[in-house]
Amino acid sequence: MTFDPNDYPLLPAELAAVMVGVPTMPPVTAESVRAIREHARVASARQTRSEVHRVEGRTLPGPDGGVPVRVYTPSPATPLPVLVFGHGGGWCMCDIDTHDALCREIANRAEVLVVSVDYRLAPENPYPAGLEDFYAAASWVAEHAADIGGDPTRVAVGGDSAGANLATVTCLAARDRGGPTFRHQLLAYPGLDAVSQRASWTEMAHAPMVSAETARSMWAAYTAGHDPRDPYLSPVHASDLSGLPPAIIVAPGYDHGRDDFEAYAVALAKAGVEVDFRPYPGMLHGFLSYFAAVPACSRALDEVCAALRKALTTD
Repeated sequence: MTFDPNDYPLLPAELAAVMVGVPTMPPVTAESVRAIREHARVASARQTRSEVHRVEGRTLPGPDGGVPVRVYTPSPATPLPVLVFGHGGGWCMCDIDTHDALCREIANRAEVLVVSVDYRLAPENPYPAGLEDFYAAASWVAEHAADIGGDPTRVAVGGDSAGANLATVTCLAARDRGGPTFRHQLLAYPGLDAVSQRASWTEMAHAPMVSAETARSMWAAYTAGHDPRDPYLSPVHASDLSGLPPAIIVAPGYDHGRDDFEAYAVALAKAGVEVDFRPYPGMLHGFLSYFAAVPACSRALDEVCAALRKALTTD
């Protein structure tokens, strides 16, 4: 479908202008995923990138060989709070290069050391490959934060979309496996329910960039025959969410997952987890990545980074 800004009356004019002519991603198949990945790489090459104090590539021990990461250090001051970051892309596309610009911004604006994780992707490497890579990297950082200039008592996990799913599920796994302990979780429009029947999946079925059909195909490629209600896939189905770290949830209104975000926030709060729920009614899935082109997105990123900075600096 062609994007019609009249269907999204709350959308900032600058973001609507960016969306005109942007195609919705096709459903993910073994054949289409290569073209989708190439499009993401080309688009990311045009991004505005801020300077940070230091950027370093590392390979951390993982469950099936090394896990590549990129460490963004915003200043020479140490020890810094740390955010272990998972990139979005439906578990099937994107990488540490496509999210390089966003990670630089988060490092500078939140004044945190960001460790971006290049986890394995579906459909070649379906669940639990991506989760176990992210969990392994986050566990290493929690234990060795001081080695990279970080404060081991102030390690958070987070990400956007699929990466936010990996972050919050890593918190579940850490609780269930006896560690490590994370200070906070930053969840920007997270994937939460592989079988969601909530109303927003119908109401926002044709939202630009990621339609409900495309999102369903990404879930299918990632779950690959596993029970989609497994809490390590769909954390909103967890019977017990107690004992998880406090969460910031960034919830755009023009998003097929809008009702899932709210349902998870309510479930976390009922389990006694502190939740900072941040609705952005006029925004789309992935909107934080448009910080350079859209002032409203930049302001939202400022707000989210300020909340993370406060969460990691307040005793």
